[in-house]
Parts: sequence; C-alpha cells; structure tokens
Amino acid sequence: QVQLAVSGGGSVQAGGSLRVTCTASSSSYRRYPMGWFRQRQDKEREGVAVIDSDSNSLYVDDAKGRFIVSRDLAKDSIYLQMNSLKPEDSAMYYCGALTKLELRTGSIFNWGQGTQVIVAS
Repeated sequence: QVQLAVSGGGSVQAGGSLRVTCTASSSSYRRYPMGWFRQRQDKEREGVAVIDSDSNSLYVDDAKGRFIVSRDLAKDSIYLQMNSLKPEDSAMYYCGALTKLELRTGSIFNWGQGTQVIVAS
C-alpha cells in the first residue's frame, strides 16, 4: 500500500497563512489526481482542493481566492497553501489519492493521515 505522508498544519491567528504537504511513497501515484479534504468538528469530511497530473484543479467555494493547491510530480508531492485563514477553516486536513478529479470523498481510494489546523480568532 502506498503511504501518503502529511506534514505542516498547526496553529495560526486569523488572517495568517499555513502550508501543508502530502508526499506519496511511490511514483505510481503521479498519474492520479490528488487532493485535500478536511473534517471540521461534528461535520462530515469535505473536499477542499484537488489537482491532477496536468495541474488542473478544483476548489470548494470558500477556498477560492484564498487557498492554492499545487503539485510537484518529481517529488511525488502536493501542497496546499492556505492564506487569509479564518476560524472556520479550523479542521483536520487530510490528503487523498483520487480516481477522478472531483471534490467528492467517494473518489478517494487512499487516505493519508490528518494534520490539525487551528485558526484562532
């Protein structure tokens, strides 16, 4: 099983920025879309941003203009740069590999571990 290692996250004041990184243990995932999902307290996990091997991307509406998803195929990594963070962005953020480029959790076939993001007001 390919491992997806997540790093980054942490605590920040509202308006601040954070970057999270997800690295696959195999280059075999280069052909798959990958993305970021989050789970807020007492909420279902939701898609935040996804990107394919051609750098086509999709964002959830409230991430547009604030978050940037990127990918470095040579490093088998994807990144989520989160700017202008709001308290409501506080959640556990997960990386996943998808069967298709969409924001639905149903397309995830492999999850990385989560990383906590806390945005203080």
